[in-house]
Amino acid sequence: MAPPKKKHAGSQQACVIPGGFTELSLQFNSDSVSRHKLYVKEHRVRAEKSSHRPLDRTLFVLNVPSYCSENVMKDLFSLFGTIESVELRDHPGSFQHSGPKLAWIFKPAEKKGFKVGYIVFKKPSSITAAKSHPQNVPLMVCTEERPVKTGVQKWIQQYKRSFIQPEKLQQLVDSFMNDYDKRKEEEAERQKEEAEQQQEDGEGWVKVTRGHKGTKARPHSEAANQRTLQKEMRKKKRKELMNFYTWQHRNTQKEHIAQLRKKFEEDKQRIALLRAQRKFRPY
Repeated sequence: MAPPKKKHAGSQQACVIPGGFTELSLQFNSDSVSRHKLYVKEHRVRAEKSSHRPLDRTLFVLNVPSYCSENVMKDLFSLFGTIESVELRDHPGSFQHSGPKLAWIFKPAEKKGFKVGYIVFKKPSSITAAKSHPQNVPLMVCTEERPVKTGVQKWIQQYKRSFIQPEKLQQLVDSFMNDYDKRKEEEAERQKEEAEQQQEDGEGWVKVTRGHKGTKARPHSEAANQRTLQKEMRKKKRKELMNFYTWQHRNTQKEHIAQLRKKFEEDKQRIALLRAQRKFRPY
């Protein structure tokens, strides 16, 4: 019986490891002896329904080294197709964008170490192309067309970048303040609309409207809570010691019946007057 044929190490085939990840080789430059390993797979999370990470066009990348920035990752994976966006994070998680968008100078210093990445391609076929890339063909980080600085040169570049011109800084501050004022105006307009919707009419009714489809119910505002509390206090004050004794309760009922009879007689007189003033007489 002939022995089975063994595949040699240089075969042009992708390496798939447990967990559904595909192993990609990464080499810093052509002179580097060692290679780094990236682990990629298609991003499929049911709980996350965000347009920023489409489930059929997003590639999830693990073990991204610190010398690979978002621009470097975009250049590396553009080999497999057109890229819409690249996001690097310290740990996996859902997309959370809260608060205003800050310039790089106002952001805290990034943590050094390995990161995870989310690469969004323009076409779903790019995911298949990245996963089928052969393992023995490394992705080159630093080339003549795309140099990546390291060591002392990188420190010098970071030091020079830490200084910013006053004019540029003023532009960033003005842009941030304009966005802040715009958000404040929108918030004030929204609170005004809520106050108008919750305002009572002459008979004490409050108009309740349905919000946009898919929006979560918001809690009552402070002004609405104060109005409800004051209304309950007035109602409680009117009932205080009003019908404490039996004779008080009996007198209250008599007065109520007398008012109903009086209103009934007034309504009868009003109806008689309307009948007398009616001009159309069919008989």
